[in-house]
Amino acid sequence: MNNFTFYSPTYFVFGKNTETETGKYVKKFGGTRVLLHYGAGSVVRSGLLDTVKKSLDCENITYVELGGVMPNPRSGLVYQGIDLCRTEKVDFILAIGGGSTIDSAKAIAAGVPYSGDFWDFYQGKNVTEAVKMGTILTISAAGSEGSGDSVITKEEGMFKRATTGDAIRPMFSILNPELTQTLPAYQTACGATDIIAHIFERYFTNTKDVEVTDRLCESLLLTMIKEVPKAMKNPNDYEARANIMWAGMVAHNNIVGVGRDQDWSSHMIEHELSAIYDCAHGAGLAVVFPAWMKYVVDHDVNRFAQVAVRVWGCQMDFVNPKNTALQGIECLQNFLKSINMPSNFAELGAKEEDIPKMANIACFGDNAGGSVGRFVSLKQSDVENIYRLML
Repeated sequence: MNNFTFYSPTYFVFGKNTETETGKYVKKFGGTRVLLHYGAGSVVRSGLLDTVKKSLDCENITYVELGGVMPNPRSGLVYQGIDLCRTEKVDFILAIGGGSTIDSAKAIAAGVPYSGDFWDFYQGKNVTEAVKMGTILTISAAGSEGSGDSVITKEEGMFKRATTGDAIRPMFSILNPELTQTLPAYQTACGATDIIAHIFERYFTNTKDVEVTDRLCESLLLTMIKEVPKAMKNPNDYEARANIMWAGMVAHNNIVGVGRDQDWSSHMIEHELSAIYDCAHGAGLAVVFPAWMKYVVDHDVNRFAQVAVRVWGCQMDFVNPKNTALQGIECLQNFLKSINMPSNFAELGAKEEDIPKMANIACFGDNAGGSVGRFVSLKQSDVENIYRLML
């Protein structure tokens, strides 16, 4: 196990009707003038925004609004939010929505006190200062409600890049599983796939003797395999939604990733798909991850066989463990198909002729370092090969 530090200061408020207490928590963490940041309008139609406003009014907290966050959030709205916060002297940002809204709020929070271009943070500059922020989660997926991570798409060039830093971890996150019960089945499945991918990005490691975090990862995977079909069958299954929501947070606040090298190549490869074709991130990951697994399985067959046995219940082939490893990959593919996730380029609307361009951008675009991944370092030719396995 590697040396590590772990800091996760977010205050979690979990359960039914917790969104009615929003004002109390904004006040607790020093907010007096709030930016309400949200997406395309579902929080308005559902009445959630009005509930939040009422709670803020009860605490005499003023607010301004900025809606319009898109899936795969864009840099243009971030710049708009930074200007608005500065003009209105906002001292707290409240993201109401899923990972896209939270990531956009984090970018705004980092950009407000910074004299340069916020995009510097998405090119490697450390985030050391940010406006305080909180979240009200409406989609179990990205885990951004408990992490210091943010992903934004730069509209000039359509580069989709990430940043991280404890300064942009939410002060508090309100997690009411009821708020996810109205999600379409497709969004529920996309979110679940993203959660599973976050676990796998940490699970496939070259670090030895990490049994504790191996077992934590495996338990989260088993939870998702059990609970997601239940939520898909009955969207109002509160307990299934609750387990998925908490699993999504635990999968990405990094408690399951400490002390071990992490990979993240599948996310980098997927980012080009969702940047160019604007597909759902989880849907893209459903296509990318099995292809990546097949391409790199020989690097550590025993690790792939381990998850096949421990999570998917496969029988270990001690003579040829690769048989077990490949069986585990097939089990993952079958599970993703069972929740109606796509399995190839065509289902994402992706085009074979774009493969060289996407591979080049993934490896070299916008200050990228020429390769992706740490479990196996992948060059542009490797990334192209993985894309072709998705055809």
